[in-house]
Amino acid sequence: MTMTNLSKKRVIFVMIGVMLSVLLAALDSTIVGTAMPKVINDLHGMDKYAWPFTAYMLCSTIVIPIFGKMADIYGRKPIYFIGLIIFLIASALCGLSQTMMQLIIFRGLQGIGGGILMSNAFAIVGDMFSPAERAKYMGIVVSVFGLSSVVGPTLGGYITDNLNWRWVFYVNIPVGIAAMVTMFVALPYLKDTSLKRVIDYAGAAALIVSLVPMLLAFTWAGKDYEWLSPQIIGMLVFSTVMLIVFGYIESKAAEPIIPLSLFKSSVFNISSLAGFLSNSLMFGAVMFIPLFVQVVIGSSASTSGMVTTPMMLSLVIASIIAGQLISRVGKYKLMAVGGFILSVIGAVLMATIDMKTSNTTITLYMIVLGIGIGVIMPIINITVQNAFPQSQLGIVTSAMQFFRNIGATISSAIFGSVMISHMNKGLSEIDLSRVPNEELKGFFRDPQALTNVEAINAVRQHMPEAAIGLFDKLMDQVKEIITSSLHQVFLICIVISVIGFITILFLKEIPLKGRQTSKQNEESSQGMNIPGNLEMAE
Repeated sequence: MTMTNLSKKRVIFVMIGVMLSVLLAALDSTIVGTAMPKVINDLHGMDKYAWPFTAYMLCSTIVIPIFGKMADIYGRKPIYFIGLIIFLIASALCGLSQTMMQLIIFRGLQGIGGGILMSNAFAIVGDMFSPAERAKYMGIVVSVFGLSSVVGPTLGGYITDNLNWRWVFYVNIPVGIAAMVTMFVALPYLKDTSLKRVIDYAGAAALIVSLVPMLLAFTWAGKDYEWLSPQIIGMLVFSTVMLIVFGYIESKAAEPIIPLSLFKSSVFNISSLAGFLSNSLMFGAVMFIPLFVQVVIGSSASTSGMVTTPMMLSLVIASIIAGQLISRVGKYKLMAVGGFILSVIGAVLMATIDMKTSNTTITLYMIVLGIGIGVIMPIINITVQNAFPQSQLGIVTSAMQFFRNIGATISSAIFGSVMISHMNKGLSEIDLSRVPNEELKGFFRDPQALTNVEAINAVRQHMPEAAIGLFDKLMDQVKEIITSSLHQVFLICIVISVIGFITILFLKEIPLKGRQTSKQNEESSQGMNIPGNLEMAE
């Protein structure tokens, strides 16, 4: 059987399952953050604070293209369930962890499950709808990313305060079971019978060996090692060599994990770069604005969350609306250009903030940036899925998510390194001659301490009354330095958004496949077509 119909009710259930899966994978990269202080207190792992995040992102990024290809070969349903089962088992193990090393290992395993879920979610949407119909549903799925950023930190804090940090991981289990039952009943078994069941093991091994040192280098650079240190340079050189080896293996493979023919498509190349840049922009804002609001403006952590929430809500709403508009008009390039124009404006506005900027003004600036990024995000998947045949749907979709993850990892490292290096330079120039002791001088030279509101308040409370004025004066200088350092980050964001704008101008607009008239849409409302050379088995 090459084509089948799904009832509207069944489509709704599949979409619910897809959204639950995306929420699981995306939420787990945000919900854990607020629990980490209590995690390190229980497991005694301050020196490994960043590793649970790094392990999840590293493993998630690596498996995306590999399992995207496997889903093309063996079908979405079995690969989806493999990912979901791994994710749920790993979640339980994370909650049971007794040491920091156990948590890091289990978070890596959880990242593998999350990566498999992410690589399949968008491909499942692509299987169910033609590109013209797909846009509106893709916008809805993309909006889940924004939702996870909104509710993740708040939910993580609530669970940690009222239950236990371990429930941050256990809460995945009932949600995952709901997704499993929904997808088991509703999702048909779809596979392309034209593809050979050949796994490119050599290519998979080469990809892993090339990506691990690269992602670790960008994660450690500027934090654990200098950018030009032998360790970082060595890992990047080794990664480059292995990427060349990977390219050679793929050119000879019968069923390559990432076919090199993809890069012959300008649509694929431009969309990949646009996805990389848009994710970089989003992380630049989400990572550093809370720091500015808490340390420079002096607001609470909950207030800083309220400042970033409107940006993510605007991103969610813009993604949904963009998907609906693309589905109706059948065109996407002008909308993508508009998204990057708004992103440029948003980044420029963010670069103007200073110590006198109010929370309301920052919120408005972030909403502009959020709308721009929200418009771009669903378009990236639509363009590539529309440009390639159904047989390559899984690999091109997972490739988009792969480049987005790479963008998040690399940009986070670069932004953090730029901010810290600029801060260190500024702090070294502060006149501390009147500071009474070496311990306090060390405090004013430590970027980590000076970006920790609790540490700042604790030090101030223990200051003698006569020294409070000096402390406050020095902290004003520190706030100026932090503001200047964040300006450097947002200047980079401006450059990224301008590059994105220029890039998207070269995007070739291909008419969306399967566009229907209003009458045809009404006639098909009782069932949804699954296009392509697909075989269905219940």
